[in-house]
Amino acid sequence: MLKFKNRQELGWCFYDWANSAFATTVMAGFFPVFFKNYLCQDMEVTKSTAILGMANSLSGFLVAAIAPIIGAIADSGSYKKRFLIFFAYLGVLSTTALFMVQRGNWLFAAVAYTIGTVGFSGSVIFYDSILPLITNKKRIDYVSALGYAMGYLGGGILFAFNIWMILQPAFFGLKDANHAIRVSFLTVAAWWGIFTLPIIFFVKEPGKETRISLKFAFRSGLKRLAHTLHKIQHMKTIILFLTAYWLYIDGVDTIVRMGVDYGLSIGFEYRDLLLALLITQFVSFPCAIAFGKLGERIGAKHAIFIAIGVYIFAVMWAMRMKATYEFYGLAIIIGLIQGGIQAMSRSFYSRLIPHDQLAEFYGFYNMVGKFAVILGPVLIGITGIFFESSRIGIASIVILFIAGGVLLFFVDEKKGAEQTKYLSLHKNGQ
Repeated sequence: MLKFKNRQELGWCFYDWANSAFATTVMAGFFPVFFKNYLCQDMEVTKSTAILGMANSLSGFLVAAIAPIIGAIADSGSYKKRFLIFFAYLGVLSTTALFMVQRGNWLFAAVAYTIGTVGFSGSVIFYDSILPLITNKKRIDYVSALGYAMGYLGGGILFAFNIWMILQPAFFGLKDANHAIRVSFLTVAAWWGIFTLPIIFFVKEPGKETRISLKFAFRSGLKRLAHTLHKIQHMKTIILFLTAYWLYIDGVDTIVRMGVDYGLSIGFEYRDLLLALLITQFVSFPCAIAFGKLGERIGAKHAIFIAIGVYIFAVMWAMRMKATYEFYGLAIIIGLIQGGIQAMSRSFYSRLIPHDQLAEFYGFYNMVGKFAVILGPVLIGITGIFFESSRIGIASIVILFIAGGVLLFFVDEKKGAEQTKYLSLHKNGQ
């Protein structure tokens, strides 16, 4: 099922295996439970939800603010891998710090979590930008999906082990479930750090004949970014796609980050929620690969439309569900399309941008994604507080999927390619 053409594809996909441990165990799984039940146990559920939403939004804002700048710098000096390594191990250190959090110290936990999320999101900018360098256009949909599939499998394996630790802490010599969650943060840090090594050793970033200094790359990157911002007015297709992506990926990321918190808020047991999240991981593994093949056959854009439709159905179901089995069913449905919509968006975007400015344009791509994360969790938190209902809060994100799908309909891939050629011809002021 996993078909790698060379070591570069293998090494690249392994970074998804590495960082997905943080996305699954920390962001989506244990940290919301740990934050609500251990750190904020005496706080109103709507208030703790709002604080968690703000932490997610702050990390999103920080990454969004720097993404295009560091992307332009990386392109100027061929520093994509170096920046990926820096942000990856920033995330590793911050995740390790979560082990030290004591009961009630929600502020320290929120800060460590925010920095860890910055490390995770920052590294993904350069991870995404390396994709077109290690494969060809014919395979890019499949390899993009393969990366997500590897992530779901790797993240799911570690997550399953961590759930075992929480359900039977005494077996591992741990005091209780909260102690097990803290130790699980250490396992994530180790997993992330170790499995980042394949992309370091196997993936070769094409460099310039003479590598320029970081200081010169900084200056050159800023000039390059200013020039791109001036010329991007001619790339209306990219602007339209990024706006559509901003809206629909907001709903996707909000479900990933706030889904467990929502389940807790409407009265589900956290063990059932974690099991449902684990189901999503292992369903997503083969389905992400299948979506890659679907994208090759019908086109990435049409595959994204299918995923958006399924998400709208899933959110409306989530608003009304009452029984635990419904949450399990919802987990399966989300697993069918979660990796697919992410993978197809990444590969579709690669067809619209100049390949000599990959990190810079993926900086814009990730900037848009992080601004979406700012909106979604805050929207759920504020709506839930205003209406005093977590169900209405989760329902508020449906409009984002609808609006994103409508704008995506007007994105013309061929026109985007023509606009990209125009920018490439004029990147040096020609």
